[in-house]
This record gives sequence, C-alpha cells and structure tokens, in this order.
Amino acid sequence: MSILLAGDIGGTKTILRLVDSESPEAAGTLPQQKTLHEETYASQDFSDLVPMVREFLATASGLGGGEFNPEKACFGIAGPVTENTSKLTNLNWILETSRLERELEIPQVQLINDFAAIGYGILGLSPRDKANLQEGKPQENAPIAVIGAGTGLGQAFLLPFPDGYRVFATEGGHADFAPRSALEFQLLEHIKKCDGRDRVSAERVISGQGIVAIYRFLRDRAPEDESPALTEAFTQWNQENSQIDLAAKISQVALEKSDPLCTQAMQCFVRAYGAEAGNLALKLLPYNGLYITGGIAPKILPLLQQEDFVEAFCAKGRVRNLLESIPVRVVLNPKVGLIGAALYAAR
Repeated sequence: MSILLAGDIGGTKTILRLVDSESPEAAGTLPQQKTLHEETYASQDFSDLVPMVREFLATASGLGGGEFNPEKACFGIAGPVTENTSKLTNLNWILETSRLERELEIPQVQLINDFAAIGYGILGLSPRDKANLQEGKPQENAPIAVIGAGTGLGQAFLLPFPDGYRVFATEGGHADFAPRSALEFQLLEHIKKCDGRDRVSAERVISGQGIVAIYRFLRDRAPEDESPALTEAFTQWNQENSQIDLAAKISQVALEKSDPLCTQAMQCFVRAYGAEAGNLALKLLPYNGLYITGGIAPKILPLLQQEDFVEAFCAKGRVRNLLESIPVRVVLNPKVGLIGAALYAAR
C-alpha cells in the first residue's frame, strides 16, 4: 500500500486528492486505488501550491485518519511543463519539482500537463464515466486517441508499452482548420477578416471561442434571424470586461431547440468537431478508442449523439470503413485529470 497525492491545478480552482494505492497485480495492469480525502480550493486564495497542500494534509489528518505522509505526488498543470518546471498561465505560481519535494517533504513529485493527466485518466474510467457515440470494433493494445474542446482544443494519444500505456501530448489543435463545405469556407474567411488573421487553426473553430465565432458569422449573414434574447446576450458579451459566457448561452439555447440560429451554429460546431476527430483518428488509427474530453462535450451530449458528429467523423471517402471500426466515446467524468494524476503518481 502507498499513500499518494494527486492534484488537478487550474487558474480558477485546484482539486487535491489523497489516494491509497495498491500495487498492480501484474505488469501492465492498473493499481487499485481508493480515495482517502479530497478537497477543492480556489487557486487565487493561495500564493503558491505549498501552503495549499499543507492545509489539505492537515485537514485530512484532523479527520481522524492519522497523519498522512504521501510517498509520491503528481500534479496536472493547466500550462506547459518544461524541465520539471511550470509557470502557470493564469496564476502567479512557478512550480518546480525539486522545491516541492523539499518543502512538502514528499520524496517524489511529478508535474505533467493537464491534458496528459486526462490521457492517463482515460485508463481509469469506469463504464458509467463514458457515453458511446460509435461502438466500433475495439482492439486491445491498439493506440488510443484523445481530443477535447474547451477553452482551446487539446489532442493527445496513448501507445501501449510492456509496462502499460504511455501518453504523448501534441499541439494538434493548432493545425489548420480544414473547411469541407461552402459554408465552412465562408466561415474561414469571416474569422480571418474579423480577427485580422492570415490563417485559422482548428481550435479557433472547435472550442468555446469557436462556438462564438460560428454564431457571429451566422448572425452577420442573416441578422434578421437573430432572436431578441440572443441580441441582448451578444450585445452584453461584446462589451468590455463582459462576464457573460456566450458559448454556454448559445449551446444551452440550441439544446432547448428554441432558437434556429443557435441550432444552426451548434450543428456547424458539431460537424467541424466530428471532422477534426476523424482527422486525428486517420493519423493514429486508434482501434482501442477515440475519447472526447473537455468541458464542452458532456454539456452538449444530446447534440453529439445525433448523427452529425459520427457522420462527419466517418466521412473520409475510401477509408470510411476504417473510421467506422473505431470506438468513439465521450468522457462524462469531470475529474478524469485527477484520476490520471493519481495513476501517474503510482508509476
């Protein structure tokens, strides 16, 4: 038995979890893990990760379980990790593994990118944590692909090794957006013009900002189709220092089927998402599954379960049959990154 500390560190909130981890029964299998204590903190309330972890461990010990001294820790970071160091994008924190090991008195500390943590978390999901979009024909020990739209568009892949799967991060979300229809070509040119860009990446369309860009394009084409409620929301969003989440508003109204323009915007978004997921699948042939993660997918699951996503995913001409054999699943568990950090710590 080992006591491990896992963390999912973001600019807004940080989740810490204390885990009792059993050794895996055989090489290449996952350890059995039991959560001992978990807390969520407002990241901005702390000057650094160290005082947060100290408070967390003191709270856990005060609950009657005795003093906890983790042997290993792994933190998924919303930002780049270079040479065991991370400067968080939305926090004034600079984290170094050697300093964390010393000040927290934890023998081994690892920092990994949050999308890498999500990749490892895929391995620890239960059936209830996933929703199938396409059953496919799963093959054990084949590659696994991960794509996730949220603030941006993350992409990663997992390859099997003798000691289990390993995650490899990519910057695939910054590849060029590939329009497939006259409407999408017009969208591409509209984003270039409005944002003053000479190119448009996939994540400019397939992300929260992408939902807004698509809606803005459609309303500019047909302003008479916009409903009064969305006119007001768009006007508020367009104001300086606006706090309105216009992408969430558009997707929610589309789910309610109460606004044709929002419905059209989300159809365009879902098709583009499916096509980009299919592009990733073509390059990796992930016969052990393509997983859709990120904050958007679970919230619009009914839209993804309609035929648009899978049809765009599979519409790859002569190799359509290959895409149809790949399992496609939506990750429903919002703590998949925390699960992954705990599994990585166990290594």
